[in-house]
Amino acid sequence: MEIRQLSYVEAVARYGGFTRAAGRLHVAQSAVSAQVRALEIELGVTLFARTTRKVALTPAGELFVARARRILAELDGARGEMAEITAVVSGRVTVGATAGLGPYDLAGALASFRDRHPGIAVRLRSGRITGLLGACDTGDLDLVVGPVHADLPPRFDAVPLADEQLLLALPPGHTMAAGGRLTLGEVRDEPFVSMPPGSGLRWILEDAARSAGFLPRVHFETHSLDAVRELIAAGLGVGLLSRTAAEAPAGPAIAVRHLHPPPAHPPIGVMRQRDRLLSPAAQSLRHHLVESAGREITPAGDQEPAGILR
Repeated sequence: MEIRQLSYVEAVARYGGFTRAAGRLHVAQSAVSAQVRALEIELGVTLFARTTRKVALTPAGELFVARARRILAELDGARGEMAEITAVVSGRVTVGATAGLGPYDLAGALASFRDRHPGIAVRLRSGRITGLLGACDTGDLDLVVGPVHADLPPRFDAVPLADEQLLLALPPGHTMAAGGRLTLGEVRDEPFVSMPPGSGLRWILEDAARSAGFLPRVHFETHSLDAVRELIAAGLGVGLLSRTAAEAPAGPAIAVRHLHPPPAHPPIGVMRQRDRLLSPAAQSLRHHLVESAGREITPAGDQEPAGILR
């Protein structure tokens, strides 16, 4: 079965005859008749009842034409989408990203996008998720890449890119450095290292500690996940770190323990303002970021957010 055969059958049904269909398709009438007959032989059914006066669909033909039209419509839609992507040769996209993106390689995705679309200028801005979403609201940012929290306002939609896990990080010589899972309550008397109030990591730490029945004593605060690891490695406290940050080979040595129950970490995703139409360049980059993560955008363009991060 070939696409042109579907087109021929649909045209004969639409225009009510082989000669008229051939004229609309700009092909010989004999070619249309031959291809339709070949398809009927392949399917083992008669699609058209032919008389000297008219051509009409058989019951089998009506079923087949309905399905053929859906297939042809999908193909037309796919061609249109691909044409839009290949037509994007210039433009500008501004992306906001948080510091911790877990296992998602944003730099690699941007590099491969530049190779594919060298005429599109991409600007990157870093910050906390609340500020970046605010900039997306005002139109200063086209896209935001960062943690997708459960209370993400409905005016945004998000597509998850990567999942992340939180671990307890301890100095290498800590008395609890080895063993199986810990509860967070078991280190309630330890000094903690974390990011400042208002950050996602700090919110998760305080929420998990509340659930365990205590308020963590944060002795050292820093704006960098790398610095959190460095302070813990120096023996200044314990803290929560994403698995990606805790197991990064380039950082100083720390001990890592799994927690029970594990604190929830939201997925990393790409977000956009739902009511603002993206430019072709921004739309192309959004699809590329999702594609590079091995994910898909649903027909509605939305995904249910999971986890909480403020």
